[in-house]
Parts: sequence; C-alpha cells; structure tokens
Amino acid sequence: MIIDALLKNEDGQTLGKLVANEKTFASGSRGFFGQGKIEIDGKRYQAQVQLVEIGSKEQKK
Repeated sequence: MIIDALLKNEDGQTLGKLVANEKTFASGSRGFFGQGKIEIDGKRYQAQVQLVEIGSKEQKK
C-alpha cells in the first residue's frame, strides 16, 4: 500500500504532497515513511512523514 500525504494551509490550499511507502523500521515496528522536497511561497523545504502502527513491534521472547 502507498499513502499520499497532502500538506495544506489553513485555507485548505494544497502546498505539497509526499508519498509514504510501507516500511519496517530498524526498531522492528511497521508503518509508512516518505520524504521529499516541497516549495512554499518560493522557498524550498525538506519534508518527511512517518506513520508507525501502534503495537506492531514484535515482542522479544
């Protein structure tokens, strides 16, 4: 699955979009992660989005 994360201002205008792909993090947790560059009012920014599924980390035995 892929998630599109839209960044909007307070007026609802879309400022940018990041695509988050499924990921297994180094901690063992699962979720989604995406990063990219967006432009807002002529300035460029690096941005990232991270979603971590609560309880997804495998418990040690």
